Amino acid sequence: MKHTLALGLIAMLAACGIDGEPSSPEPEAATKSGITITGRAEVGVRKKW
Repeated sequence: MKHTLALGLIAMLAACGIDGEPSSPEPEAATKSGITITGRAEVGVRKKW
């Protein structure tokens, strides 16, 4: 139980941003690559009676 509590505390401290205030990322220049991704996905079960 003590190990679980310690691990949880470490995880919360690692996720809380203790290294300083958060800063927003710099905007990236919009570039057109000419790449188009398309597709189709189907999920299901097929059974022949």
